[in-house]
Amino acid sequence: MRTSAPGSDSAVRRPAASPLQRGFTLIELLVVMAIIAIATAGVAFTMRDDSGTRLDQEARRLSALFESARAQSRTTGVPVVWHAVEGGFRFEGLPEGSMPQQWLHQETTVVQGPGRIVLGPEPIIGPQQVVLGSAAGSGRTLRIVTDGLRAFQIADTAAP
Repeated sequence: MRTSAPGSDSAVRRPAASPLQRGFTLIELLVVMAIIAIATAGVAFTMRDDSGTRLDQEARRLSALFESARAQSRTTGVPVVWHAVEGGFRFEGLPEGSMPQQWLHQETTVVQGPGRIVLGPEPIIGPQQVVLGSAAGSGRTLRIVTDGLRAFQIADTAAP
C-alpha cells in the first residue's frame, strides 16, 4: 500500500473489503423487518375470534333495524313491536317482508331482555334493551340499549 505525503494529489488507497467483512446494509435490515411485520399482522388477523365478530355484526344490524323500524313507526303512526322468536325475530306493525326476520348467523340468541321492544310511534319510547349472545361463542354478550330519546347503542356486557 502506498501513501503520499501530506498535501500531495494522490489519494490514500485502501484494500477492498472482503465479502466476509461487509455485513448488512440498513435497507436490507428494513426490508426484512417489513416482511416480519406483514407476516405477524397476517397471523393476528387469522387468529381473531370469529364468533365475536359475528356477534358484533348481528348487534350492529339489529340496532340499525330498530332505528329503521322506529322511523317507519313514527312516519306512519302505527305502533311497531319487535319480538324474538325461535331462530329469528319479528316486527309487528310493519308490512310483511319489509324487514328481515332471521339472524345472519344461526348461533345468535337473545340472552336477556323482555323479548319485546316497543319502537313507536311516540317520539319518546322509554328505556329498553335486549342482550344478544352466541351459542358458539365464549360467553361474550352485547347489549343493545336506548334511553328512549337517543338511538339504540351497542355495549359489551359480562355474561349473565
